[in-house]
Amino acid sequence: MGPLQGVKIIEIAGIGPGPFCGMMLSDMGAEIIRVDRIGGQPGLASGKDVLNRGRRTIAVDLRAPEGPGVILRLCEKVDALFEGFRPGVTERLGIGPKDCMARNPKLVYGRMTGWGQEGPLSHASGHDINYISLSGALHAIGRKGERPVPPLNLVGDFGGGGMLLAFGIVCGLVEAMKSGKGQVVDAAMVDGSAALMAMFFSFREMGMFFDERGTNLLDSGAHFYDSYETKDGKWISVGSIEPQFYAELVKRAGLDAERFAAQMDFSKWSGYKEEIIQVFKTKTRDEWCALMEGSDTCFAPVLSINEAPEHPHNKARKTFVTVDGVLQPAPAPRFDRTVPEIRHGFRLAGQDTLSVLSDYGFTKTEIEALQTKGVVAAA
Repeated sequence: MGPLQGVKIIEIAGIGPGPFCGMMLSDMGAEIIRVDRIGGQPGLASGKDVLNRGRRTIAVDLRAPEGPGVILRLCEKVDALFEGFRPGVTERLGIGPKDCMARNPKLVYGRMTGWGQEGPLSHASGHDINYISLSGALHAIGRKGERPVPPLNLVGDFGGGGMLLAFGIVCGLVEAMKSGKGQVVDAAMVDGSAALMAMFFSFREMGMFFDERGTNLLDSGAHFYDSYETKDGKWISVGSIEPQFYAELVKRAGLDAERFAAQMDFSKWSGYKEEIIQVFKTKTRDEWCALMEGSDTCFAPVLSINEAPEHPHNKARKTFVTVDGVLQPAPAPRFDRTVPEIRHGFRLAGQDTLSVLSDYGFTKTEIEALQTKGVVAAA
């Protein structure tokens, strides 16, 4: 089992970054109890939702008078809880930080929002694209003269959101081991995506990063750091930043070494790029792979979501695995002693209600009474 084996966490079910946080923690061995709405997950009944893998689920009506009491009782026996509602919602439901920590002072209470728990926008609705707009991340992503390109929802929801919350919860758990006290983790996607921009703020201070998209070292401005179309309409990527790697690129691409010698002369980048675009169109992606892959060119083919699991490197590392018939990314990062694993795939809302409540001290009579009142449900 993974390094978080023995840690118990309640996840108040949500979408996007919340489930991703739960997936990360579960993959690392934590026991996650996902609290779903009764009759929830209508669009996910196929059982192919990778983000919800690896944890048990109970279905609870949090608006029922007895609903919050179920959560508070579970809180007495767990290490952390996390939720993704707007600020103040869990307080109104009766399962806010004060309510839960009154039952368990050592509880780490994670809160996942876009704008944060306070600030002028804290109660406004939004999505990944809005949060990374405010942090400066979206403005920086795109080609010269073109509009900003949303990088899927990887920067806000996942990198600056769910992964940030998972990190925050683990930090809180480590601190609670020393202090014996819990605390609230305020994970906001606007903050997380801003943190991901740290290096570019450094570049800005050094005079190495400019507001115009597509003119910088890592945003497609440089001819040696970009993706290029090949003869067969596919794509390859090069990232030959260091001089020795750049020299290897020039050599293997058959470029004129003397003409391309001024690697860091910004004024020549656009001309270099136009020439390289035509060079890479002279061979297929596979032909370029044969020439460059595995070398110090800093090269890789641009693989689709269907192609990536079949690449020899990914297969050798088992980067992708199949669980319950569903192909998906394997747990990451890896450990040599406490090996992470995926316990099982997606489970329907309430599929584990009876076993979870029993495991956490509810008697058969209490469970039956809660079912009769419609407070909990079993799938």
